[in-house]
Amino acid sequence: MKHIISMLVENRPGVLARVIGLISGRGYNIDSLNVAPTQDITTSRITMTVPGDDHVLEQVTKQLNKLVDVIKVFDLTKEKYIDRELAMVKVCASTKNRSALIELAALFRAENVSVQNKAMIIQMVGTTDAVDNFLELIKPHGIVEVSRTGVIAVGKAEG
Repeated sequence: MKHIISMLVENRPGVLARVIGLISGRGYNIDSLNVAPTQDITTSRITMTVPGDDHVLEQVTKQLNKLVDVIKVFDLTKEKYIDRELAMVKVCASTKNRSALIELAALFRAENVSVQNKAMIIQMVGTTDAVDNFLELIKPHGIVEVSRTGVIAVGKAEG
């Protein structure tokens, strides 16, 4: 099972290294990782996708909460949340397939951000599954390069 862990941390040097060290030291892989400052410049939000069973991840969450610079840890997997991922895809584009790529992008509400003679760059925002589906459908056109942000997520408010 994949868990989405979000945490508020002090925005200080070395915090990310300690968090990553704790996760990797327990033998876990991190599938995606995103770190950015919050509305308060003294704190950052770390969002990561980690595979693992509930019991072991509960232990990791408890250990993360014990780190000095960690303010709060949330395992969003058990809550209602909204998640998104951004992907930028450079794909082969010629006069023959350019209109098909534009139509495919429109189906996924993706945006063409750059068009050159032999390639175009498409920006797509959506759930990880939607990004995966988009990449699968665009693959036959010839993907040159893909850059993905990884998951960001926010818990929904109750009520």
